[in-house]
Amino acid sequence: MLYREAGDYKTSYEADSQTFPIAFDRYRYWFVLAVAFLVLPFLVNDYVVNALLLPFLIYSIAAIGLNILTGYTGQVSLGTGGFMAVGAYACYKLMTAFPDVNILIHVLLAGGITAIVGTLFGLPSLRIKGFYLAVATLAAQFFLVWLFNKVAWFYNYSASGQISAPERFVFGVAVTGPNTPAWASYLVCLVFVTFCALIARNLTRGALGRQWMAIRDMDIAAEIIGVNPLKAKLTAFAVSSFFVGISGALFFAVYLGAVEVGEAFGINKSFLVLFMIIIGGLGSIFGAFAGAAFLVTLPVFLKLIGVDLLGWPTDLVAHLQLVVVGLLIMFFLVKEPHGLAQLWRVAKEKLRLWPFPH
Repeated sequence: MLYREAGDYKTSYEADSQTFPIAFDRYRYWFVLAVAFLVLPFLVNDYVVNALLLPFLIYSIAAIGLNILTGYTGQVSLGTGGFMAVGAYACYKLMTAFPDVNILIHVLLAGGITAIVGTLFGLPSLRIKGFYLAVATLAAQFFLVWLFNKVAWFYNYSASGQISAPERFVFGVAVTGPNTPAWASYLVCLVFVTFCALIARNLTRGALGRQWMAIRDMDIAAEIIGVNPLKAKLTAFAVSSFFVGISGALFFAVYLGAVEVGEAFGINKSFLVLFMIIIGGLGSIFGAFAGAAFLVTLPVFLKLIGVDLLGWPTDLVAHLQLVVVGLLIMFFLVKEPHGLAQLWRVAKEKLRLWPFPH
């Protein structure tokens, strides 16, 4: 009654292999998109946008990118924060060098530049994997942060070392700068999230996605059956870095407006995105959204309960957040390695059998 496939017949291979083959799923996702694009911009205020929606959308893009690399291809990366910094600084240099070009194009070009950098740092994956690859990407994280701190050209020789996004407009509406309305920032990020999610969904379900998963499951066997490990690993790094670069550009230009690389894109950022895909679910696009939503809303929820309702000190609530996240990571790694996405899949299966779930 709630979730049924009965009567939903397919008459072609294309219909059977589409992104959402079940009609109920298609209607549900179209409904969510309609609400997100046509309803929420008229209802949200500045606090909801800046505290919840913008971080959720931007981190979702970063989590999708890291999930492609770690969840689908099995290449562990701890350099997400550094690659977000590449996207942010590339966007800043493009915005200042080409002020007449649309900001949306700058964000996409920043993602492309990050893809090139990510591919270069992905070359060690052809020889090393596992813990050693994690250390190599961690070295990339520290190197990129050091580079953006030390080379003054990246921040246009500013005395403070900060980069600030100049005001830019899309269809006459400011989307960067101090005069940006909240709904405009939200819509820009929502457009990029939808774009990235559709690309990631189709890539992971296609031939390239199957090559990534073959490398993840057993790279030697994948090479024996004809998968080119050079192509598979480097394309995973490129696509992952493209998404992470877009998230870094949006994080700088649309969300914060001004950043300092050590504070905004340090190692904590890399771990935060990694925790998102662990809790949300490795190898799942939905898991990237679920993990981002959980870790963005958790601090707000704990502050609401602990500080506002119970009167606890703010530092106690901040430490409690770390404890909760640590316990959840241990729980999901031990009990449910596929995270919240697997719990959602189990719930859907039970709905399909309702009222006789097993």
